[in-house]
Amino acid sequence: MMTPGSCPAAPTTAHPPICPAGANGGSQGLVRPRMVLFGDSITEQSFRPGGWGAALVDTYSRKADVVVRGYSGYNTRWALFLIHHIFPLDGIAPPLVTTIFFGANDAALLGRTSERQHVPVSEYKDNLKRIVNHLKDCSNSMVIVLITPPPVDEEGRERFARSMYGENARKLPERTNEMAGVYAGQCIELAREMHIPCVNIWSKMQETKGWQTLYLSDGLHLTPEGNAVVHKEVVKTLRDAGLKAEEMQYDFPHHSKIDGSCPDKAFQ
Repeated sequence: MMTPGSCPAAPTTAHPPICPAGANGGSQGLVRPRMVLFGDSITEQSFRPGGWGAALVDTYSRKADVVVRGYSGYNTRWALFLIHHIFPLDGIAPPLVTTIFFGANDAALLGRTSERQHVPVSEYKDNLKRIVNHLKDCSNSMVIVLITPPPVDEEGRERFARSMYGENARKLPERTNEMAGVYAGQCIELAREMHIPCVNIWSKMQETKGWQTLYLSDGLHLTPEGNAVVHKEVVKTLRDAGLKAEEMQYDFPHHSKIDGSCPDKAFQ
């Protein structure tokens, strides 16, 4: 028999009690909201050491689950085949946030070694629009963030090609910074038209002297310093959208809120 105000005995079951969603003092419930990173290899690699996706996991630790859906070599045309699988219109809760980071492959030049990935710039913009519209159909409250393709260091791409293929390396650049900028411009324009935020990595990185080797490992993909720029700009954009990590609730009570002699109170 319990005396008034006493703590009930701890459960004797070998398994911890399972509380219903919302039983943890008004927090997010048992399921954390998701942030989905959708893009090409620059997104796929974002969970490597020093990656911008891994840094987001740390920033939003216990506030949101960061899920990577990056596909090396993909352009927006091929991404359209994925959206109904990754973002179904029913069945699971839609993400709280989705970043869309395509364009580096769409901007590959025709007549060069990577022309198979090329997507005309007008189609690139239309494909991005179709992806955004699908996400809006999934949720009218989802924060959708477009990210422009990064700049291209053509000399760095040439050095990388020579290191990989020696004398058989391609003689002409398969990507140029000028063309990447054209695609970045269309990404920015679409974001403006659809009233969604856009991270202009193409311009931001070029503000720093020596960006070619500081931010890019092979003329295209990101160094840890380049990843840090993407992380900083994405977090700034999410904060502007009202998703400040320090103001978001934990999925379960912080340990300081748990009474060692009566822990169940923290979970009521």
